[in-house]
Amino acid sequence: MKTRNGYKVYPLTAAQKFHNYYARYSPGKEILNVGSSLTIDFQLNLEELRKAVYKAYERCESMRARLVYDKEEDQWYQYIGDREEREIEFVDFTGKSMEEAEAEMTAWTRIPFDREDAPMNKVVIIKTPDGFEGMFISGDHRFLDAQSLICFLKDVIELYCSANFEGIPYPSDMRSYIEQVEKDLAYENGSRAQARDREYFHRLIEESEPIYNGVEGPGRLEQARSDTGNSNLRAAPTGSDSFTADIDVFHLEEEPTGRLMKFCEEQHISLQCLLIMGIRTYLQKINQCDDISMQVAYARRATLLEKKSGGTRIHCFPFRTIIPETRTFLEGIHEIRDRQNEVFRYVNFDPAEYLSYRGQYYNPPRGMGYETVSLTYQPATLREKGLTDLGGIRYKTKRYGNGYYSDGMYLSVMHRPEDNGLDFSFEHQTKAYSREQLEYFYYYICKIMFKGTENPNLKTGDIIKLV
Repeated sequence: MKTRNGYKVYPLTAAQKFHNYYARYSPGKEILNVGSSLTIDFQLNLEELRKAVYKAYERCESMRARLVYDKEEDQWYQYIGDREEREIEFVDFTGKSMEEAEAEMTAWTRIPFDREDAPMNKVVIIKTPDGFEGMFISGDHRFLDAQSLICFLKDVIELYCSANFEGIPYPSDMRSYIEQVEKDLAYENGSRAQARDREYFHRLIEESEPIYNGVEGPGRLEQARSDTGNSNLRAAPTGSDSFTADIDVFHLEEEPTGRLMKFCEEQHISLQCLLIMGIRTYLQKINQCDDISMQVAYARRATLLEKKSGGTRIHCFPFRTIIPETRTFLEGIHEIRDRQNEVFRYVNFDPAEYLSYRGQYYNPPRGMGYETVSLTYQPATLREKGLTDLGGIRYKTKRYGNGYYSDGMYLSVMHRPEDNGLDFSFEHQTKAYSREQLEYFYYYICKIMFKGTENPNLKTGDIIKLV
């Protein structure tokens, strides 16, 4: 058993190693950071809020995680510290503009967590210029993803409310991060399930080579074919030669969001399936190609242990559909749903191994790939996770960019807490895509989704013509 300072250490899981993989090529290690804030239109007792944060640290192992590097093995390990005793700072932005406050929190997000035996996150209690009070949190993506961030923030608020308001129950216990890590490592250590999943994905890869479809049409693919002298090339550069990135957000209002959600409920499909249909139909339209691939993120939080153990559990895999224009919009969505349900059974597999095998099998030119966009949909919100007990008190969430991204474009779709409308958040290399290009992309995704949900029995080709 390996130990560090008396603590048992564990290897990183596949989900954690994937973050190490792309960070290796980034000019700044802050590419691993995620930053967010939660503020409430309510005057909080700051000392009681500090107590709630410390108690939430005590209840959540992954938020007390530490890294250690073994030079002989050239490998990172992790262990869990006993407690968090570091000072939780209070910053009052009163008197500053909201832009100045957000700029400072963005700067906090760009401070990397790359030291051994040190905390992998930072919490600051804040008061924003509009009088809202709450928390800013930044953390290393190897120990924090969107679901675990929501889970931690919810725990802090529920602990605070339970201690300070009558009738608010004490929140249920978190689950053991280490227990889940041990399950993941057992799977990755040559299990039957891993062998089954490897066989599935290898078979999928070997069926045929995907093809690149660009957000602005086939221009990048045509240029890549010209540059390489290979007229049959099916890959193209998916990003730029610069990791410098920004986040641009576009807002879909509550009422049209409600129409999309109602359609999904009536058709027994997830919004993720509808989003995939919208994106792939736009790419199909602008590239005049039925064979569409994109990266899709899978949260892997089905069991109670997975949901409440924290950490990072996202695995991303290419998702490919070939839907001819003669199929109806609804038939396309049902095919996506069935394929997604199939893929879900195998997503514990290591995505880095998937991409490595596909690269060896088809050998595309260095720096080229097939997927022009990555998608994640965050169905979990603080609103539906128990914060309805706040009696209608308004609250806000905000995401902050770390300044870098490893590929061209990553689209996160999530619900706003104030009205449950949708935010389309594009994290993108600024040299690869401009805000104007992304706004155009967003506009057509929505236009296709609304046209399709209003006329689900229309052929996809007819919807392409109408939009």
